[in-house]
Amino acid sequence: GDYDFCLRLYHEMQEKGLDIPSHAYSLVIGGLCKEGKSMEGYVAFENMIAKGCKPNVAIYTALIDAYAKNRNLDMAMGLFQRMQSEGFEPDEVTYGVIVNSLCKSRRLEEALQWFEYCKRNNVAINAVMYSSLIDGLGKAGRLEEAESLFEEMVEKGCPRDSYCYNVLIDGLAKSGSGLFKEHRNEEALKLWDLMIDKGITPTAASFRALSIGLCLSGKVARACKILDELAPMGIVLDTAFEDMINVLCKAGRIVEACKLADGVIDRGREIPGRVRTIMINALRKAGKADLAMKLMHSKIGIGYDRIRSVKKRVKFRNLVES
Repeated sequence: GDYDFCLRLYHEMQEKGLDIPSHAYSLVIGGLCKEGKSMEGYVAFENMIAKGCKPNVAIYTALIDAYAKNRNLDMAMGLFQRMQSEGFEPDEVTYGVIVNSLCKSRRLEEALQWFEYCKRNNVAINAVMYSSLIDGLGKAGRLEEAESLFEEMVEKGCPRDSYCYNVLIDGLAKSGSGLFKEHRNEEALKLWDLMIDKGITPTAASFRALSIGLCLSGKVARACKILDELAPMGIVLDTAFEDMINVLCKAGRIVEACKLADGVIDRGREIPGRVRTIMINALRKAGKADLAMKLMHSKIGIGYDRIRSVKKRVKFRNLVES
């Protein structure tokens, strides 16, 4: 493509000792950073400075982002400090990268400090910065703060995108235990419905978090209903049922897992061998080794036996309820 040609041309010019213009350095460094090649990008950056070309905010931001994504936050923050010491004023994109990087590294207090700095200094705050903080706070169990920022977005006129909804749903679905867990799942459901009403596409990750939360709250049917609603939207989650069966088994709720497995078979789908193995192991852990052996040697969930065109099959739940 154009970038590959640009990179070859850049190396040829270097080898021949030709002057490379600033915009060519920008293209090369930006391209290397997008490919995750932060070290190569940094080498080109130092070459640029050595040749007397001045970098710009976009180049610094690209390098900071690349290093942060490669989990080298110290280098990213070092470049951030360097650009400021050299008189470059970070823009909203740079601050967004810094806040996002700090959140992903669980350095929430620092991220919040930069967020407040942006507010005080009239730096534009975009959806990426809000979503990064909502995600970080949600993962840290600080749901009230996350929800507060979610509401603040409306007050500030900042549009809430798919990522923003999905990370908050993920946080709510994974938060709490017991009655509190159930309450949070209801909040997550309301948010899910609001997102769908607004025509915002859910992600596989947010459905997985929501469905697992619902399963553990005893609302398996509701999780299945939501999954059915995703198909007309063109969202196909091949392993969704398997994930739900898996989480129920791990929670020791083998009867519910078996009922869900029967539902999968009734839809004309097979139960993969790895899921049967999960169910067998769950039965063993529950002290039901005899049932585990029955499931291991049975044909439960493996198609149908056809006798005079009548489909007959023993159900999973019959195994554990017998």
